[in-house]
Amino acid sequence: MPEKEKLRLDKYLWAIRLFKTRSQAADACDKGKVKHQGDAAKASRAVNVGDEYEVKTEQKRWRIKVTALLDHRLQYALAVNYYQDITPPEELERLQYQAASFSTGKRQSKIGRPTKKERRDLDDFLTD
Repeated sequence: MPEKEKLRLDKYLWAIRLFKTRSQAADACDKGKVKHQGDAAKASRAVNVGDEYEVKTEQKRWRIKVTALLDHRLQYALAVNYYQDITPPEELERLQYQAASFSTGKRQSKIGRPTKKERRDLDDFLTD
Protein backbone atom coordinates (compact mmCIF):
# COMPACT_ATOMS: atom_id res chain seq x y z
CA MET A 1 0.00 0.00 0.00
CA PRO A 2 1.66 3.24 -1.06
CA GLU A 3 2.02 5.89 1.62
CA LYS A 4 1.57 9.53 0.69
CA GLU A 5 4.25 12.03 1.62
CA LYS A 6 1.74 14.55 2.94
CA LEU A 7 -1.46 13.53 4.67
CA ARG A 8 -3.85 16.00 6.27
CA LEU A 9 -4.74 15.49 9.91
CA ASP A 10 -8.50 15.65 9.33
CA LYS A 11 -8.26 13.02 6.60
CA TYR A 12 -6.17 10.75 8.83
CA LEU A 13 -8.58 11.02 11.79
CA TRP A 14 -11.47 10.22 9.47
CA ALA A 15 -9.63 7.27 7.88
CA ILE A 16 -8.81 5.63 11.23
CA ARG A 17 -12.48 6.02 12.19
CA LEU A 18 -12.23 8.40 15.14
CA PHE A 19 -14.79 10.59 13.35
CA LYS A 20 -17.73 9.54 11.21
CA THR A 21 -17.14 12.20 8.55
CA ARG A 22 -14.15 14.19 7.42
CA SER A 23 -15.99 17.45 8.06
CA GLN A 24 -16.54 16.41 11.69
CA ALA A 25 -12.80 15.79 11.99
CA ALA A 26 -12.07 19.22 10.49
CA ASP A 27 -14.58 20.89 12.84
CA ALA A 28 -12.95 19.21 15.84
CA CYS A 29 -9.57 20.57 14.71
CA ASP A 30 -11.02 24.06 14.24
CA LYS A 31 -12.60 23.99 17.71
CA GLY A 32 -9.32 23.00 19.37
CA LYS A 33 -10.37 19.46 20.28
CA VAL A 34 -7.32 17.96 18.57
CA LYS A 35 -3.95 18.72 20.14
CA HIS A 36 -0.39 17.92 19.19
CA GLN A 37 2.15 18.38 21.98
CA GLY A 38 -0.37 20.43 23.96
CA ASP A 39 -1.09 22.91 21.16
CA ALA A 40 -4.23 22.95 19.03
CA ALA A 41 -3.63 21.27 15.68
CA LYS A 42 -5.09 22.58 12.44
CA ALA A 43 -6.94 20.27 10.05
CA SER A 44 -4.34 20.91 7.34
CA ARG A 45 -1.42 19.81 9.54
CA ALA A 46 0.75 17.10 7.98
CA VAL A 47 0.67 13.80 9.84
CA ASN A 48 3.94 11.90 10.35
CA VAL A 49 4.62 8.46 11.76
CA GLY A 50 5.43 8.73 15.48
CA ASP A 51 3.30 11.82 16.13
CA GLU A 52 1.12 11.77 19.22
CA TYR A 53 -2.29 13.45 19.28
CA GLU A 54 -4.88 14.07 21.96
CA VAL A 55 -8.33 13.90 20.41
CA LYS A 56 -11.52 14.78 22.26
CA THR A 57 -14.64 13.18 20.77
CA GLU A 58 -18.16 13.08 22.18
CA GLN A 59 -17.60 9.64 23.67
CA LYS A 60 -13.98 9.61 24.76
CA ARG A 61 -10.68 11.47 25.07
CA TRP A 62 -8.24 9.59 22.89
CA ARG A 63 -4.46 9.70 23.05
CA ILE A 64 -3.12 8.10 19.92
CA LYS A 65 0.29 7.52 18.42
CA VAL A 66 0.54 7.30 14.63
CA THR A 67 2.11 3.98 13.62
CA ALA A 68 1.41 4.18 9.88
CA LEU A 69 -0.27 6.57 7.45
CA LEU A 70 -3.71 5.81 6.04
CA ASP A 71 -5.27 8.04 3.40
CA HIS A 72 -8.51 6.13 2.75
CA ARG A 73 -11.17 4.66 5.00
CA LEU A 74 -10.94 0.96 5.84
CA GLN A 75 -13.03 -1.30 8.02
CA TYR A 76 -12.46 -0.82 11.74
CA ALA A 77 -10.61 -4.11 12.23
CA LEU A 78 -7.96 -2.97 9.73
CA ALA A 79 -7.95 0.72 10.66
CA VAL A 80 -6.85 0.07 14.26
CA ASN A 81 -3.50 -1.16 12.92
CA TYR A 82 -2.61 2.37 11.79
CA TYR A 83 -2.52 3.90 15.27
CA GLN A 84 -1.70 2.93 18.83
CA ASP A 85 -4.16 3.84 21.58
CA ILE A 86 -2.11 5.29 24.45
CA THR A 87 -5.06 6.66 26.42
CA PRO A 88 -4.19 6.90 30.15
CA PRO A 89 -5.77 4.22 32.38
CA GLU A 90 -7.54 6.90 34.47
CA GLU A 91 -9.56 7.96 31.41
CA LEU A 92 -10.52 4.36 30.63
CA GLU A 93 -11.62 3.82 34.25
CA ARG A 94 -13.71 7.01 34.10
CA LEU A 95 -15.43 5.76 30.96
CA GLN A 96 -16.21 2.38 32.51
CA TYR A 97 -17.64 4.03 35.61
CA GLN A 98 -19.65 6.46 33.51
CA ALA A 99 -21.04 3.68 31.30
CA ALA A 100 -22.09 1.67 34.35
CA SER A 101 -24.05 4.58 35.79
CA PHE A 102 -26.25 5.11 32.70
CA SER A 103 -29.49 3.23 32.16
CA THR A 104 -29.88 0.84 29.26
CA GLY A 105 -32.55 2.96 27.62
CA LYS A 106 -35.23 0.29 28.03
CA ARG A 107 -38.38 1.12 29.90
CA GLN A 108 -38.45 -0.35 33.37
CA SER A 109 -41.66 -2.18 34.11
CA LYS A 110 -44.38 -0.28 35.97
CA ILE A 111 -42.57 3.03 35.49
CA GLY A 112 -43.60 5.66 32.96
CA ARG A 113 -46.44 5.57 30.47
CA PRO A 114 -48.84 2.63 30.59
CA THR A 115 -48.86 0.06 27.82
CA LYS A 116 -51.81 -0.31 25.48
CA LYS A 117 -53.19 -3.20 27.54
CA GLU A 118 -52.84 -1.20 30.75
CA ARG A 119 -54.68 1.74 29.15
CA ARG A 120 -57.55 -0.52 28.08
CA ASP A 121 -57.78 -1.88 31.61
CA LEU A 122 -57.80 1.69 32.99
CA ASP A 123 -60.53 2.75 30.54
CA ASP A 124 -62.64 -0.27 31.52
CA PHE A 125 -62.11 0.52 35.20
CA LEU A 126 -63.04 4.19 34.82
CA THR A 127 -66.17 3.58 32.71
CA ASP A 128 -67.61 0.95 35.06
